[in-house]
Amino acid sequence: MAKHSTLLIALLLASGPALADRQVDADGFTNPLQNLNFNPGLDQQEFERASNDALQVYDPLESWNRRIYHFNYRFDQWVFLPVVDGYRYITPDLVETGVHNFFSNLGEVPTLANSLLQLKGKRAMNSTARLLFNTILGVGGLWDPATHMGLPKVREDFGQTLGHYGVPAGPYLMLPLLGPSNLRDTTGLVADYGLATAVNYLDVAEASRANPGITLLDVVDQRANTNFRYGQLNSPFEYEKIRYFYHESRKLKIAD
Repeated sequence: MAKHSTLLIALLLASGPALADRQVDADGFTNPLQNLNFNPGLDQQEFERASNDALQVYDPLESWNRRIYHFNYRFDQWVFLPVVDGYRYITPDLVETGVHNFFSNLGEVPTLANSLLQLKGKRAMNSTARLLFNTILGVGGLWDPATHMGLPKVREDFGQTLGHYGVPAGPYLMLPLLGPSNLRDTTGLVADYGLATAVNYLDVAEASRANPGITLLDVVDQRANTNFRYGQLNSPFEYEKIRYFYHESRKLKIAD
């Protein structure tokens, strides 16, 4: 609770000048929130408690999650990003784009299935059209004509499907290499992987079992196209911020 209170106070102080006129105390320190009333009927203690509750994310395994977070940070710094930089250096842009389009096209399979499970007919038709156009006109998905035809890429996963039907998020989890998740979404990852393996679209799943290099290429491509970098927030509260952002973003995706 103390960590979250410190974060809340820091955020409020940073935004204070935009909320109220700066006032200088006798000792020279500014206190812009001194005369600011958020709600006349809400006492300060109740306001602080409500604000802290908003920042809370169920994280009973925080000690373990922080160790995984540190491991991911170092692995990213020492292994993942150097591999990504090497991949980008030796791979022509056209080939790199084609690889990304190919794996992105495979991702339409779980999106289609989960759109159907959530009874999102319009999204299911969009995903079906993308899958057909990009596979046929895009030569197996190496090109993405569907986007240029006005069919945007939309992702749906089994974690969202579970959330759509009211399954709670469960405890927050920091997964090795994969990053932030929770119990519900981790279950969804396993289900989506099982679906992709069962469907074996374009025989990629079967080929990946015989040639692990395909899976490795998929992993490197995903990391190369993920903009997040550990440490980029330049904050001692990065773990809390990532946790809160993931928790809130998943709620928004489920509600979409």
